[in-house]
Amino acid sequence: MDLSALLSELATGPAIVRALTGGVPRQDLLQRPAPEEWCMLEVVCHLLHEERRDFRPRLDATLHHPDQPWPDSDWDGWMAPYQAQPPALDATLEAWEDERQRSLAWLRSLDAPNWDVTHQASWGPIRAGDVLAAWAAHDILHQRQLVRLRFGRIVALAAPYGVRYAGEW
Repeated sequence: MDLSALLSELATGPAIVRALTGGVPRQDLLQRPAPEEWCMLEVVCHLLHEERRDFRPRLDATLHHPDQPWPDSDWDGWMAPYQAQPPALDATLEAWEDERQRSLAWLRSLDAPNWDVTHQASWGPIRAGDVLAAWAAHDILHQRQLVRLRFGRIVALAAPYGVRYAGEW
């Protein structure tokens, strides 16, 4: 595992998300492409939630207490506060950036972690290195989601004109 490269990916994630959401008016940040899909702001809220409640605490638990259950991530209720009163994008991004800096400082402070230590999750075994790799990949998945949302916004803004000449999506 190239730890340095993964930490670099984690370090750049918030700046990429900030760029992908920059300049988008609030009403568009809150626009869902379909009722069951997230809007851009919900994606950013999710990234903040996962930083606080999922990846860092679960990696810590896997490294230091692999035989104990993982901390609860509140999968069912995490979005309710954001939907009831959507926060400001900048404040959410800043909170995520702060959490990410704490995560990176924690990761860099680990003394010879055993990336092969395994936690028995409900779906099967997962190693600490798998959790770290998934953490870095998780950012990319949501960056892709934001690109798709931003592309959809351009398509809607351009109507009745099309974007086919831009290339294949």
